[in-house]
Amino acid sequence: MFTKADVEAYFNGEKQESLLFMIIGVVAVLAATFLFFYLKHQWAKGAAIPVLLIGIIQLVVGYTVFSRSDEQRKDIVYKMDMNTDALAKEELPRMEKVMKNFAAYRYTEIGLLLTGAVLFVFFRSNPDKQFWMGIGAGLALQAALMLLADGLAERRGHKYLEGMKGYLHQLNHPS
Repeated sequence: MFTKADVEAYFNGEKQESLLFMIIGVVAVLAATFLFFYLKHQWAKGAAIPVLLIGIIQLVVGYTVFSRSDEQRKDIVYKMDMNTDALAKEELPRMEKVMKNFAAYRYTEIGLLLTGAVLFVFFRSNPDKQFWMGIGAGLALQAALMLLADGLAERRGHKYLEGMKGYLHQLNHPS
């Protein structure tokens, strides 16, 4: 049976992962700064660009999820007692949209990972194109990190969504 403890666990997990996302974003921004300003190689300058841009995205997304998780958790726990209709009308559609978005993120991240890998492999032996090799390396690395993190979040979201569906079904069809 899906319980309030399951809701708490889901949103606490979301909050922990968003904190990790922010840490990865900070590390990425610092790494990009180091690559761009302190290393004199063209590959480092190239790698700094996707590492920085995706690091900023990681910071923003991480902060957004982190800052809203507690309020969402409290809201859902409250609705489990006081307004189960809102769960069916608001939370299920929200989570179904989140899960569709994860599929789009996954395909985008796979595309970026493959693009980065192709750039890296294609330009790694060409001394005049080391900047592009660096872009490929940075893009592939960041896309792989995002793919892993979003995969974990998607798995947790699927479990939460299925639990919520089961909870609402049991409320509407008690045995």
